[in-house]
Amino acid sequence: MTIKVDLAAPLRLADLRVAAGPVTVVFGDEVRARVATGRTFLGKALGDDRAIYGATTGFGALVGYAGRADQRDQADNTLAHLGAGQGPDLAPDVVRATLLVRAWSLARGASGVSPHVIDALAAMLGTTFTPAMPRFGSVGASGDLIPLGAAAQALRGRGHAYVDGVRMPAADALTKACLEPLPLDGRDALALVNGTSLTTAALGLALDRVRTSHRVVQTLTCLLADLLGCDPQFLDPALLAAYGHPGAIEVGHAMRAASAGLRESGTRPLQEPYSIRCAPQLLGAAEDALRYVDGVVAADLGGVSDNPLFFPADDKVVHGGNFFGQPAAFAADVLTMVIAQVGNLAERQLDLLVDPGRNGGLPPMLAAGPGQQHGLQGVQLASTALIAEIRRDSVPASLQSLPTNLHNQDVIPLGTQAALRALDQAELLRLITGSLGLGLRQAVHVGARRPTAVGCDRTLRALEEIAPIDPDRPLDSDVRRTADILEELEISLISHSYGERRDA
Repeated sequence: MTIKVDLAAPLRLADLRVAAGPVTVVFGDEVRARVATGRTFLGKALGDDRAIYGATTGFGALVGYAGRADQRDQADNTLAHLGAGQGPDLAPDVVRATLLVRAWSLARGASGVSPHVIDALAAMLGTTFTPAMPRFGSVGASGDLIPLGAAAQALRGRGHAYVDGVRMPAADALTKACLEPLPLDGRDALALVNGTSLTTAALGLALDRVRTSHRVVQTLTCLLADLLGCDPQFLDPALLAAYGHPGAIEVGHAMRAASAGLRESGTRPLQEPYSIRCAPQLLGAAEDALRYVDGVVAADLGGVSDNPLFFPADDKVVHGGNFFGQPAAFAADVLTMVIAQVGNLAERQLDLLVDPGRNGGLPPMLAAGPGQQHGLQGVQLASTALIAEIRRDSVPASLQSLPTNLHNQDVIPLGTQAALRALDQAELLRLITGSLGLGLRQAVHVGARRPTAVGCDRTLRALEEIAPIDPDRPLDSDVRRTADILEELEISLISHSYGERRDA
């Protein structure tokens, strides 16, 4: 099946996901005409001897000096000094999502970019060609200059790139992917780098993954309550309506649906520990926070991140700060807080589940033969380490502003660091949910009751694809596979729910 992304349509999180593989990027006559109009206006403005940042000037703190007279040389003037990134290459799916976001922004026609630049980005995304972009070097102000500069150079055949996952010189990669080196002038080069497309792409991908984990933890909380025989009154709709927070009301509704039919055992205390009883309030607060992040990502995906911008209808070239990634920086830091607290919840639930003093008398560590076997002991240790890693790295990046670039950039948002960190932590959260899911699967093997709720039983049956831990074995791959199963289950449930709503 051919996967298409239309640059005339709004960009969505789903588009960022599919950009990981070859994708057909299309843009029709209306978009092409809009881009051509912006490019023609750039030529007129240059002909009028207007001062245009990056086309007639130096860059950053050197804006007061003239740039190179030849616009092709000005491209080198833009990109050469940005070859200063360090660290490992970014993951290919992040790089390709970044360049899709950049193509969409340029396709608005406000950047004065040559139409062939968007053609080249579209052609690249239709192959496995992926520029090698360094992890470190962007402060999220004036755009993600250094990583996007590496991408622009790779498209020209300089630096390095990947084809079919193999790293090689960019010139060789272009040949292997049947792509031509991209010719650039000064405005084209600056337009490719002077936006926060990496920050936006990383934040969008992180949000997408955290939203899935958030739903998984709701599902696993219901399964935990069912296996233990908890009284489900902590999900009572009147209770949560009285709480008054929209997220808690929505999460409670979803959890009641997942646990419909749950029958309490009568052996549990009147009030469960907070990791069960307060789950709808905690996960509901996370939902409210995620809605804020949703709005920031939607605005970033729908906006133009560049400087200057060109408005032909008004005969204006406007210099400003649309490359300043402060909204994404705040949103990524909020996302990190959500990851940390949802991760705390899942890790505490696993701790409860392996403790015979709180799990209804199941064996310690859910070991099939305690002492002779150790069940979830290693997995719980690893989960503690994972949540500690998340918490240790949760200091807000958006508060770390410091001046650079001769105080031209005297305040900076550091959104790139915040977004990439959230993306890293989203993967750790996924592993914690996989650990909890593995524990719930093992609990039934060592004596917990079968679920009484239809939805909880469906979740357990999916988890029973994993063999019980009896005898002990290395569980690293089982944790990852459990996380995959839970994600696949959530995706299928969302698709089913969407189909029901559509049929109605």
